[in-house]
Amino acid sequence: MSISPYMNKSCKMDDKLIEKILIVDDEPTARYGIRKALAKAGYELSEAGNGKEALESIKENLPDVVLSDIYMPEMDGLELLRTVQKLEFEEDKRPLIIMLTAFGSEKLAVEAMKSGAYNYLSKPFNIDELRLTIEKALDKIRLGRENVLLKKQLDQHKKTAIVGKSPQISNIIKLVDKVAPTDVTVLLTGESGTGKELAARTIHNTSLRHDGPFVTMNCAAIPKDLVESELFGHEKGAFTGASNQREGKFEIANNGTLFLDEVADMSLETQAKILRILEEKSFSRLGGKKIIHTDVRLISATNKDLQTEIAAGRFREDLFYRIKVVEIQLPPLIQRTGDIALLADHFVKLYAVKHNKDVSVIDTKAMQMLLNYNWPGNVRQLMHVIEQSIVLSEGKVLLPDVLPPELYIDNTLNVLKLDGNESFSEAKERFVQQFEKDIIQKALVKANGNVSQAARELKMKRQFLQQKIKSLDLNVQDYK
Repeated sequence: MSISPYMNKSCKMDDKLIEKILIVDDEPTARYGIRKALAKAGYELSEAGNGKEALESIKENLPDVVLSDIYMPEMDGLELLRTVQKLEFEEDKRPLIIMLTAFGSEKLAVEAMKSGAYNYLSKPFNIDELRLTIEKALDKIRLGRENVLLKKQLDQHKKTAIVGKSPQISNIIKLVDKVAPTDVTVLLTGESGTGKELAARTIHNTSLRHDGPFVTMNCAAIPKDLVESELFGHEKGAFTGASNQREGKFEIANNGTLFLDEVADMSLETQAKILRILEEKSFSRLGGKKIIHTDVRLISATNKDLQTEIAAGRFREDLFYRIKVVEIQLPPLIQRTGDIALLADHFVKLYAVKHNKDVSVIDTKAMQMLLNYNWPGNVRQLMHVIEQSIVLSEGKVLLPDVLPPELYIDNTLNVLKLDGNESFSEAKERFVQQFEKDIIQKALVKANGNVSQAARELKMKRQFLQQKIKSLDLNVQDYK
């Protein structure tokens, strides 16, 4: 077994990932021919003279693609393939195996495909066909790794601490940091969309229970007659439609955290049962007699005033004090406008990766529109607006034209307002200038920063467009 002199064993060159190809054939001349054909492609090439050598190399060097002959002594290609398929790899490290077969061995090649081979080539094969097959295999690997990276990024987003630097959110972060390591119950209050579930996840992920489950339940989203089944589970035949035994949220969340959203929407009877579970740390499934012990940290959330609900007789006062050892009130986004730009940039990075877009920055006017809006749906609405805009965007810049209509209403009114001692003519000039800027930016995005192409799109002379770009203080490079 030897490493090709064309590439050293390092997997990176100039910070670029070098993909590794293992050539397996008992004929040195065959290995030499393949190595020579691939030498200029920029791969790290290694060789093995039989299946056993190849297996050692795969375990040690983790190649991306294996080119393996079928007929070899000691361990043939099919046995190598089946052995590799049984090995455990990280989800993005399993090599793809391309079988090399002699003429007339197509049946063996089909058998290899059924056993997990990526593809096969019949000898003598065309060099271009070999290169194309390898590139297709590597494209599949790259896509798989991008998906793994995306999944990790999205999972990390779910565990991310609350985003923001405003005084209001900084105080929340400090409180969460203090509460998380303890095991007290927490009540999260605030308007819908302010980030109560994210705060609950952050508390769980930084607590001593972080290795345990984080189980969520929206009490308002489940019919009242099914809430107790969801919470406590049920035995087979406990009620009409209970055809199987089912575990409830309290059972599933054992040794972890249970997050009850919209906790004020539960019936008084259900509230009494939850209070009992919190005190006794045990319960029985509906229709069952077996006592089930559970160790759960409860985090609750509501957008209602529980003191008002207590006064109206809709919420138990004893449960209220039990679930709010610590209360954390999440502020609406309109009270933390200093975080809007930070949140918007955060969501741009997140959803650009998710939707495979090149968007990396928000246009100045678009950002101003985000800052001017009052966000009745809070952070959740901002998140959805950014995701929608990313999907509709072309190029690297998120422009105003992809923002939803409701943002234009508020911002148009703001633009039309006279600024202090501004005259009508001055206001008109400002409005026209902003209009021109929006139109030209849209054309530059469509033309990928090509001024000539943008001029044709706008049906104006290139020189005049260049003058406008300069007067509007636009940078053409931002749109390439």
